[in-house]
Amino acid sequence: MEVTSAVHLHSVGFLHLQTHVERLNGRAFFLSTRPRKVKVHLPCHHHHHLNHLSNTNGIGACSDRTSVILNSTSVTSTTSSAAGSLSEVEKIKQKCLTWQWKGQYSINYFVSSDSPQQLHGSHPPLLLVHGFGASIPHWRRNISTLAQNYTVYAIDLLGFGASDKPPGFQYTMETWAQLILDFLNEVVQKPTVLIGNSVGSLACVIAASGILQPDSSQTLVRGIVLLNCAGGMNNKAIVDDWRIKLLLPLLWLIDFLLKQKGIASAIFGRVKQRENLRNVLSSVYGNKESVDEELVEIIREPANAPGALDAFVSIVTGPPGPNPVLLMPKISLPVLLLWGDNDPFTPIDGPVGKYFSSLPSQKENVKLFLLEGVGHCPHDDRPDLVHEKLLPWLASISNSE
Repeated sequence: MEVTSAVHLHSVGFLHLQTHVERLNGRAFFLSTRPRKVKVHLPCHHHHHLNHLSNTNGIGACSDRTSVILNSTSVTSTTSSAAGSLSEVEKIKQKCLTWQWKGQYSINYFVSSDSPQQLHGSHPPLLLVHGFGASIPHWRRNISTLAQNYTVYAIDLLGFGASDKPPGFQYTMETWAQLILDFLNEVVQKPTVLIGNSVGSLACVIAASGILQPDSSQTLVRGIVLLNCAGGMNNKAIVDDWRIKLLLPLLWLIDFLLKQKGIASAIFGRVKQRENLRNVLSSVYGNKESVDEELVEIIREPANAPGALDAFVSIVTGPPGPNPVLLMPKISLPVLLLWGDNDPFTPIDGPVGKYFSSLPSQKENVKLFLLEGVGHCPHDDRPDLVHEKLLPWLASISNSE
């Protein structure tokens, strides 16, 4: 395997869009071809949640520091916007709000209703939590469907999307889990169903397990939905997988290299190139048609923001965090597992996948559905299959109250 391929294999862990070593075949994804680009600044509408918003530093949820970089030869959602119709991503961005966490960090979030406390009184609210490298718009194919019967919240974790990326911050799984609990307590203020993908799933598991707040977690969380749950914040967590054991010495070397600012900047620059991102996304999506220009921009745009490099290095080189195998026995809440069986990053036959697939036979509160031909991000890969299993399960949660 070429060194550049190995570096790329490890560094894209921040996206949780990792491919098997054998699928890379020693080929580097670092391409030199760059498409011509046009920078189009989107209109930014700053909304304010009167009860929970304290935007003291003037940073808006749809920050002016972000812009969409478009391939000048492609037809994109911005073109349709100019014609008077907004894409789902643009609609989502226009409804984003800002919440001040701990009085110092601006957290970007979405809520489907202007009066969330008054709608869907018998149904629990939902909180969508993205995976590495993603953000709220990654739920573009789910929010409108879920919002028909539920108040839907979505959040950009600290270090991602339009949320703050503080310089020098040391990211941990526990930090994100605490962020989720504080958001439920201060903003949602009702028992909530957590729906997470990849590392977002693991953050939901930690939040629901009670290891951070033994009392409040049970009152804040109504149930959890895990979409291809990650085993840790980075690859070092999955030590039982022969594929990781084989690469572990190299991964530690890459960790050392990433802590050198110049090397890290060069690697990150390669990772976020448009064609590299498209290749990685295509390798982890079962439905290749879902890998469109909009998806590439959902991943790429926040990676160009100040602080994104620091977040990338901290997450890839940091501690993997609590093991879900040790946390799941602590959870008695209803749990729905939706697992794409074509996931090269957390394969169903890997240690994490095998553990979660064994849970329904051990715990009555856990249900599992394998989604055939679906990759690591089921909600965006095949949203129809996800909704087919998710909506009846949510209805059962509502009826049991």
